[in-house]
Amino acid sequence: MKTLLLALLLGLSACASELVQNVEQEPNVDFRAFKTFNFLDVTARNDAAFQGPGNGIETLKQAISREMQRRGYQPSARPDLWVNVGVVTKDKVQTRETTLRDAPLYIGQRNYHWQSQNVAVGRYEEGTATVEIVDAARKELIWQGSVQSVLSPKADKLAKRIDEAVTALFDRYPVAPTQ
Repeated sequence: MKTLLLALLLGLSACASELVQNVEQEPNVDFRAFKTFNFLDVTARNDAAFQGPGNGIETLKQAISREMQRRGYQPSARPDLWVNVGVVTKDKVQTRETTLRDAPLYIGQRNYHWQSQNVAVGRYEEGTATVEIVDAARKELIWQGSVQSVLSPKADKLAKRIDEAVTALFDRYPVAPTQ
């Protein structure tokens, strides 16, 4: 029973949608005073990893843009707010621990030794996106948040996961949606 419960929890955690890791906000900033936004240029340390369709960067920027516009900000070439985006992805291994019930039956010598161990049962990719909002006039960071989600290799599921993660992150933004 415990093994089944553990497997179920591991399965759910691997399929869990998003996790807002942290949000920090500069105190005494009137976020409603800003009217426009734009993205800082994105450069990657490993450019090859972020080239081509389906890498999620454009989908991430579109989701952030949607959330900013829902809060009344408009895109502009000379913005009041700069949006900086950082992305980190990690390959993860889902494991389960063997139990005494999994031990092979053994009859023979006395020096037999068996120990529990972690057995890989699945592999997946986990992504963390950090969104930083910078006051363009003062060039100061005024808000930042990080959100983590399991990524999908399928473009439609990846887009859905990104949308859900960005929505969860912006639920913690100091300006509520106007639409």
